[in-house]
Amino acid sequence: MYLPDHFKEVDPDQIASVIAGAPLACVVANTSDGLIANHVPLLFDKSGDLIGHFALANDMHRIVDDGQEILAIFRGVDGYISPNSYPSKQEHHRHVPTWNYQIVHVYGAISFQHDARSKRAAIGLLTRDQERRVNGVNAWRMADAPTDYMLEMLDKIVAFRIKVTKTVAKSKLSQNRDIHDFDGAVQALKLRGNEALAGRMLAKR
Repeated sequence: MYLPDHFKEVDPDQIASVIAGAPLACVVANTSDGLIANHVPLLFDKSGDLIGHFALANDMHRIVDDGQEILAIFRGVDGYISPNSYPSKQEHHRHVPTWNYQIVHVYGAISFQHDARSKRAAIGLLTRDQERRVNGVNAWRMADAPTDYMLEMLDKIVAFRIKVTKTVAKSKLSQNRDIHDFDGAVQALKLRGNEALAGRMLAKR
């Protein structure tokens, strides 16, 4: 990833926030058949490993070796920035369009788990996190489903964990602009309804 110093993201809270806010990662691996990528939600467990699961029918767990390095890409909020957003455009017109975004690349060694306990843990971690966000006290639990049905569903997945070895993050949020042009970009995003990106920019100012 191209990473100028002024866009490097080193704040662990910002990095964790991007991952938590956009847990659907693109998991990329190099194989004998070339590069493959799958999109799956990932969450950190207490040990700091990323936890997830694939469908059993997904060949990734068959063609990627245990211990192989993979790349998980998490993409946060993003949006187009027009030169018209900058007040200084009226003075010298020396601006071009750009794109603001936050992105996190996590590298690590993947290991696949076929035992029922690991699969339950992977599903439990994901559903506890998301159900609390979506349904609060009415959160769905695995125990709500009939036991035989839940076992049938677990038989159709493969759990995995990624032992993290490196994290590289980028926040391209107009930090390189002067305050007037920065504020102009923020206001333009708000007018277009992209409050999320505007909020991320203001948090980095």
